Amino acid sequence: MDVKYQRLPYEEYFINTSEDFTRTGRVTYPVKYTAVKYNTTKIGKLLGIAHEVNYEIHYEPDRNVIQLNFQRTQGQIDWIANVFESASRYYDAIEFEGEPLQIRVHHGWGTMYLAVKNQVREKWAELHEAHPDAVTEILGWSLGSAVACLCCQDLNYNFGVKPYLYTYGSVRPFKCTRRNKKRMLQYFSTLYTECANFANINDLISYLPPFNGFTMIRRVNVGTNLKRTFFRLINPMRYHM
Repeated sequence: MDVKYQRLPYEEYFINTSEDFTRTGRVTYPVKYTAVKYNTTKIGKLLGIAHEVNYEIHYEPDRNVIQLNFQRTQGQIDWIANVFESASRYYDAIEFEGEPLQIRVHHGWGTMYLAVKNQVREKWAELHEAHPDAVTEILGWSLGSAVACLCCQDLNYNFGVKPYLYTYGSVRPFKCTRRNKKRMLQYFSTLYTECANFANINDLISYLPPFNGFTMIRRVNVGTNLKRTFFRLINPMRYHM
């Protein structure tokens, strides 16, 4: 199918992904997530405490688009992944421009994507085989933005696709070092056809993890009409997209 890519208005992606919690419009495509449970520790397995990652994938014939969605934080267990599993972990060793590049990521979000990676790959590959000319969109909100970024890197590196990546209330899943920061940023620029990791400058969540070196693929600041202040930063209920 030879259909020129048509990007939806950004706010429509947000409405669809967030189930219109902001009450700013009409949901045009109902996103029904699949929940995948996983354990990260032996104690968790013993006590029956499981993490959960939620994703959705579908094909839109009118735009010839394969779209993946990753859900926001859901409940206290997800906050454990967000905050208490924030140390960086070795994630993947790749080759970039003929030289090795070690990717490090936020431990909790990296483990989360690894738990669902094979399912996402399989379902994306099935849709791609059925619709080889379709473009790929990847969406995520808050915690889901981290998983969406990792998915973008995975599909690009392993399948050669350059998705359209749009995330909201975006967090910082990747970890750079002083030695590889420049190469990491160069590598990020090769992963996508178009990318916007939307983050309000007064949204404290968008600066997580709050440690040097953590970054997202391509931050796009919103709310720049307001100065960043301490009192706004401690009010994420207002400024978290």
